[in-house]
Amino acid sequence: MAPTRLPAGPRITPSEAVKRRARALGFDLVGIAPAERPAHADFYIEWLRRGYGGEMHYMARPDAVRRRLEPVETLPGARSIIVVALNYHLPDDGLPAGPERGIVARYALGNDYHRIFEEKLGRLADALAELVGHEVNARAYVDYGPVLERGHAQRAGLGWIGKNTMLIHPRIGSFLFLGEILTDAALQPDAPFLPDHWGTCERCIEACPTGAITSARQLDARLCISYLTIELRGPIPRPLRPLIGSRIFGCDICQDVCPWNDAIPRSGELGFTPREAVIGPRLVELMYLSEEDFHHRFQGTALTRCKRRGLLRNVAVAIGNWADPSALPALIRGLHDEEPLVRGHCAWALGKIPSPAAGSSLQERRTLETDAWVNEEIELALAELAVTPT
Repeated sequence: MAPTRLPAGPRITPSEAVKRRARALGFDLVGIAPAERPAHADFYIEWLRRGYGGEMHYMARPDAVRRRLEPVETLPGARSIIVVALNYHLPDDGLPAGPERGIVARYALGNDYHRIFEEKLGRLADALAELVGHEVNARAYVDYGPVLERGHAQRAGLGWIGKNTMLIHPRIGSFLFLGEILTDAALQPDAPFLPDHWGTCERCIEACPTGAITSARQLDARLCISYLTIELRGPIPRPLRPLIGSRIFGCDICQDVCPWNDAIPRSGELGFTPREAVIGPRLVELMYLSEEDFHHRFQGTALTRCKRRGLLRNVAVAIGNWADPSALPALIRGLHDEEPLVRGHCAWALGKIPSPAAGSSLQERRTLETDAWVNEEIELALAELAVTPT
């Protein structure tokens, strides 16, 4: 008697095989979009036209614009874009109890997400030939490539783009890292996420201290605290310094107030677990970091991106906003730092703390300073102290 042959189950499509592997690698979301011009490309073009990119000139280069608008310019023959997301939400972590401690954006509290994400994305890209059944060309990116990732994520069904320009998923909110694999494999695309779910809510627009969200889906990076504390390499504009508060690396305000982030799950990625050295660091302590100390303390984290001079610039601004006399010794030390960027912002901060020590230290530095911009900051600080009651 011949054995009974069970009916074969439904065959898994290459697209489903890719999604299953992505989930097995730990990605929280995965979707597939066609390798076409992003649906929100017009917002990007208008953003560039208004100069909202500030000093991020690499985003406005003609070749970079072409590649962001047309995926085939990045990968010839591209037909599909696999979009994946990792949740990094860590509720309340990193929010210090007082102004004497710095605030670091949630995404930077643990290990550098690039290392974690790139490892997972690389394994997925390496498995594509196996998953689709033939050789393929592919190129993977994690937030640094010429890809309008949020537009492709929306088209891949992962969420909608909020008024603060963040991708929002209805179940896990907007605390998401995004990555993409461009490939010439013909994968079945997912339905785009429609419609938008922002309604009349404008909490993010109203909460932004610097007014960086000028209107729905229009973010002026030149005003954004994340840009000012990370991307900007030079001095932070004086009018914006008081608005930064104690945020020394990045900002979560527009996400913290979003109602779609009210009840979202905590990240399950152990690599995002906050490091003790990064959670609410004492501002005064940071001002004493040498170059070696800086790299030892923050090695393997995203904070190395702004370098020591950038971080101490941010710290000096936070101390100036705190304006506590106990920070005077740290600022006076910073006034003699080897980096003009640090000296100038320490001068500004000293001008916020009325005291004889602040005035005398600025006057002493004035006789030694050779940098024109730092001298300008010293003069402005002395003028402010002269009209401030002691």
